[in-house]
Amino acid sequence: MIGTTGLVFNEPLLWELGAPGREAYSLPSREVPEHPVDPALTGPGPDFPDLSEPELVRHYTRLSQWNLSVDSSMYPLGSCTMKYNPKTNERQASLPGIANAHPLLPDDLAQGLLRLIFDLERWLAEITGLPAVSLQPAAGAQGELTGMLIFYAHHAALGRPRTKILIPDTAHGTNPASAALCGFTAVPVPSGPQGILTLQTVADRMDDDTAGIMVTNPNTLGLFEENIRQVADAVHAKGGLVYADGANMNAVLGVVDMGAMGVDVLHLNLHKTFSTPHGGGGPGAGPVCVTRALEPYLPVPRVAREGSRFTWRDDYPSSVGRLHAFYGNFGILTRAYSYILSLGAELARVSRLAVLNANYIQAGLKADYHLPHDRPCMHECVFTDKRQQAHKVSALDIAKRLIDYGFHPPTIYFPLVVNGALMIEPTESETKETLDQFIAALRAIAREAEQKPELLHQAPHHAKLRRLDEVTAARKPCLMG
Repeated sequence: MIGTTGLVFNEPLLWELGAPGREAYSLPSREVPEHPVDPALTGPGPDFPDLSEPELVRHYTRLSQWNLSVDSSMYPLGSCTMKYNPKTNERQASLPGIANAHPLLPDDLAQGLLRLIFDLERWLAEITGLPAVSLQPAAGAQGELTGMLIFYAHHAALGRPRTKILIPDTAHGTNPASAALCGFTAVPVPSGPQGILTLQTVADRMDDDTAGIMVTNPNTLGLFEENIRQVADAVHAKGGLVYADGANMNAVLGVVDMGAMGVDVLHLNLHKTFSTPHGGGGPGAGPVCVTRALEPYLPVPRVAREGSRFTWRDDYPSSVGRLHAFYGNFGILTRAYSYILSLGAELARVSRLAVLNANYIQAGLKADYHLPHDRPCMHECVFTDKRQQAHKVSALDIAKRLIDYGFHPPTIYFPLVVNGALMIEPTESETKETLDQFIAALRAIAREAEQKPELLHQAPHHAKLRRLDEVTAARKPCLMG
């Protein structure tokens, strides 16, 4: 069903609203005597607008109406896993004892909070099959960095520093950067004809100067790396380590044991798999799970249990050190804790439904869009614009037109190993009715590409803004307050 423009307000900048003297807050009464501020420390403050509370709330509410979000429609970004965020998680994270806790509370006043961290670590260990966990990394990218720091520390401790890391072409795009930040050189590894790694290509590149491999499983084609155990054995035979990018764990909860697959280090994206909001630069959470042999290298401080009491400890001389000013982004960790506690053993069903939904979309669209790997997928499916290119319609045109049908576009032009990629991930939360509507929209767009390609070239037609100049928007962004 084509959308309508609806009632969408134009919105001025915050500095064009309000008037001097208006306030959207009131300070609590002082509990200590007033003390004069040194005149040397005073002066003109930042140029903040003066707004009342209704002006402020309406401004951001109107801005929110310009966007598609996971709360308003299906958000099928592949690789990013835009899961629905259950509102009960927000309730738990906003409890006063959690939301108002100061990070410098002494241990005796933070026993419940420390237990939450301790329990969440144990749960993630059980879910992944890797026994030692740190929740400190503040994002998935920092989790990757932590994994590479552990790789470096491990080889340095053995007295044989190594310089290279194997990176499959189906790994997540940030993997090479994380490796490079730790001084490693990325060595590309091509996937085989089935879209997965072959043992021979890895074995041919693995040598005594290679620290290990960074593999995403399921990979960015939405396919399970079926040879992962043999690949891990080949890497271990040369003294290397296996790092798994756990961004796609949403497909395999309760189904695979990462430790049994030969993984030594794994990072998790709590926003992708455990339903916490996407950080958009922060705050986020990227826990790291490791084997018992690599546990000494985990970041400090760590929560320890001493009888019935929990405490912080930092007496780990081999640790890679501290990654965060305080321990993780606690509000995000609380949301993931709530999600796991809510579902328990049903986490396995989450993955089964995510895989089912992706395969349902793949089956529903394969007659209209080119499928580079026509085989069952995991949590996401990857099409291309190959058939539409015959009508001079690109993946970008398809994505823009989808906005008119009320859906956020899928990921496009990624993974890079697929030309003109359309990467779709429905997650487990979407109903069959929603999936049918999404499939119908993309099939209608495929027909439009054949019959009225110019309609797609000018899309979107019903959004707040029409087609933007993508190059200029990237090079000269116009930011609104």
